Amino acid sequence: MSRRSGVLEFAVLGLLHDAPMHGYELRKRLNVLLGSFRAFSYGTLYPCLKSLVAQGFLVEDNPDVEYVPATALNGKRSKIVYRLSPEGKERFEELLADSGPDAWEDEHFGVRFAFFGQTDRAVRMRVLEGRRSRLEERLERMRSSIARTRERFDDYTLELQRHGLESVEREVRWLNELIETERATRNGRNAASPPTSDGRGPAAGSSDPPGPPYDRPGRS
Repeated sequence: MSRRSGVLEFAVLGLLHDAPMHGYELRKRLNVLLGSFRAFSYGTLYPCLKSLVAQGFLVEDNPDVEYVPATALNGKRSKIVYRLSPEGKERFEELLADSGPDAWEDEHFGVRFAFFGQTDRAVRMRVLEGRRSRLEERLERMRSSIARTRERFDDYTLELQRHGLESVEREVRWLNELIETERATRNGRNAASPPTSDGRGPAAGSSDPPGPPYDRPGRS
């Protein structure tokens, strides 16, 4: 399974874990979750749904009341509601517990973070620390590259490299604060709310969690 299809499978199972959905509604939720720059078409989504049904992870229901959104491709698809089977719930829990290297990568991390509310605290910590380690390795390579190529590139190319470096540094600072929050919560201390994307903590009076990091700078 490719990384892209793995991300889509995880996102589909995660969204349907909350509630059954029509394919049209599921696609809208996926586009919000994954970001518009990684929007999935019906041509990508429906083969994934078909595969999950064939594997026994999803069940197709045909509700009594027909559901026809204005932009539906056809009536047949608009009637189908997808829900998790017991095997699908087990599969989602299995994926949710995975804290291996794939969970740290750019393609996966944002989606994994979006489901952190359903993830075990120890798994969250391993994913956050793994992501930070991966970005620290990236920072080292970027700094070495800038040092080696400083004399060979013009000012604009160097400025672009510096911009990329600063973006990764911001994400590392954000991860550091998230990790500290997780540790404080684990140790029973009163932890601050998760920081915002600028690393300064939440705005005064705000209780909203941070947005998923897949729409943040610092991704290569």
